[in-house]
Amino acid sequence: MLEIKNVSKTYPGGTQALNDVSFSIPDGQFLAVIGLSGSGKSTLLRCINRLIEPTAGEIIWNGVNMVPLPENEMRLYRRKIGMVFQNFNLVARSSVLTNVLSGRLGYINPAWSLINRFSKEDYRDAMLQLERVGIADKANQRADELSGGQQQRVAIARAMMQNPEIMLADEPVASLDPVLAHSIMQYLEKINQELGVTVICSLHFLDLVHRYADRVVALNEGKVVFDGLPAEIDDAKFKDIYGRDAERVG
Repeated sequence: MLEIKNVSKTYPGGTQALNDVSFSIPDGQFLAVIGLSGSGKSTLLRCINRLIEPTAGEIIWNGVNMVPLPENEMRLYRRKIGMVFQNFNLVARSSVLTNVLSGRLGYINPAWSLINRFSKEDYRDAMLQLERVGIADKANQRADELSGGQQQRVAIARAMMQNPEIMLADEPVASLDPVLAHSIMQYLEKINQELGVTVICSLHFLDLVHRYADRVVALNEGKVVFDGLPAEIDDAKFKDIYGRDAERVG
């Protein structure tokens, strides 16, 4: 169980990205976080693994509040929280296999990480993860030689090398065309359904939300304005999320 309790985030300069956000996520759920750009989606996901420090509130995972943990203890928790970014965050000039192996850096001796020293088991697992996302044949290519959809699959494989219990996906399909978007979402769905990994995914498109999410939390100006099933987003709730002038398409 992951519990978000009264979490707020105010950036230097006074911008309040999150305002008293509270909800809980049971293990194994596929949760979509939706809202306009600037609504606080990315800030929320980054607060969960403390890539961004909350200004106030608690983030409790399996009974432990992670907000006050010192960095050395937080690293141990962060190992079990995979993350996929919109812009992939790969090392462009490194091979696909090396990028995937970097998901194990939280588990090995820091000195070994400097020379990319990984075990035979890590190499086997990296190839297994690449097979899972359908690009094992690209293992020795440079990451920047791949298409956007292929790079996002590498990013998913890298995150899975952490053996995560939670997967955070921050607008993972925003830069992809609709066909590729569905292929990436299907990999996240497979991870969720077959491995029981909790997925928290920020999204823009309601068709993807309806297709893949068990539940939706919507933010507007940093506040929760909806928490429920995708099918419960009627026209009135849609306007609460996206604004009075917003119009549904399709």
